[in-house]
Amino acid sequence: MRGRSGDRFSRFVSYMSTAGITIGVLALVTVLSVMNGFEQQLKERILGVMPQAVISQPNGRMVLGDEPPVSLTQLPYVSMVTPLTRSETVLQSASSLSAGLLLGVEPTAFEPVSYHVTQGDVANLTPGRYRIILGQSLATQLSVKVGDKVRLMVTSASQYTPLGRIPSQRNFVVEGTFNTGSDVDKQLILTNITDAGKLLRYKAGEITGWRLFVDDPFVVTELAQAPLDNNWVWSDWREQRGELFQAVKMEKNMMGLMLGLIIGVAAFNIISALIMVVMEKQAEVAILKTQGMTNRQVLMVFIVQGASSGVIGALSGGLLGTIAAFNLNSILSALGVQLLMVGGSLPVVVKPMQIVLVIVGAIVLSLLATVFPSYRAASVRPAEALRYE
Repeated sequence: MRGRSGDRFSRFVSYMSTAGITIGVLALVTVLSVMNGFEQQLKERILGVMPQAVISQPNGRMVLGDEPPVSLTQLPYVSMVTPLTRSETVLQSASSLSAGLLLGVEPTAFEPVSYHVTQGDVANLTPGRYRIILGQSLATQLSVKVGDKVRLMVTSASQYTPLGRIPSQRNFVVEGTFNTGSDVDKQLILTNITDAGKLLRYKAGEITGWRLFVDDPFVVTELAQAPLDNNWVWSDWREQRGELFQAVKMEKNMMGLMLGLIIGVAAFNIISALIMVVMEKQAEVAILKTQGMTNRQVLMVFIVQGASSGVIGALSGGLLGTIAAFNLNSILSALGVQLLMVGGSLPVVVKPMQIVLVIVGAIVLSLLATVFPSYRAASVRPAEALRYE
């Protein structure tokens, strides 16, 4: 890599391949960290407040017991089990109409939406008062504020009247609003579990099912495979939000693939640089062979030379990428980039194992790129290489 002055072009190509791998690893680490941040933000803002998993009977109703079933509380990754009544509903205000997901909850039980309430209080959702808490976006769409009345209609619990079959409906008073900063604010509606049961025409003591809180929403794929007692039915967030997170995962993979191609291009530069070095060093290789150097030793010399570009580039890129990821918002602020659309700053989550895999992948790719040129160098025949010297 630091040969005589006549090798300047091959050294330049070698330096460029090292720089290419550095830039590729840096970009890949930084972008993956930002994508991890967006994914984590979606998990917290959407899956953190929506029912992550619900256990119910095939008919969609269960009898509320004094305590949650032991078989549910003992499931792995499950941190809490609470009763829940839910249904899709239509909301009608004096000026607008919208649809949403009604959640009937126990005001005294743990409710993640309570951390995002900006007006009102979940504790005020006492039975018989028929009060609801809406997402801020949904309240804006319906043009309602705290104290206004909203009519809730549930088509799944219709009733027969002299005018025909009409959905179950009742007026509710807006108790408050919440703001999670996601599209959940356009959909979610909280009310008391007893009031929700009456709207759905449930019998006294009936609920939709038991709501499971898990350590990581993504473990529902594993939990869904576990057998359940009493012919219970499993449902989770994937039914409503699965496509969104699949799209995020696919976008993350595609970004990784496209940026990984940068590392691939830099690895091909290693091949071209090494081939030029092999062509220039044929005489030197031939002399070393006549002095007893074996083909394997020659092979290792060029592998080490080529791989050094990958190792230096991968380690430098990984270090610089980690530093850039941790200070990304400061760098963007210094460059004058405004990020008003994403809350003023980019979410960044740096995963050490992910960085290690990127660095190792770049080094392995660099090693593979050295195989062919090194084999060409090891196959040099001293007699032919020195014939015209």
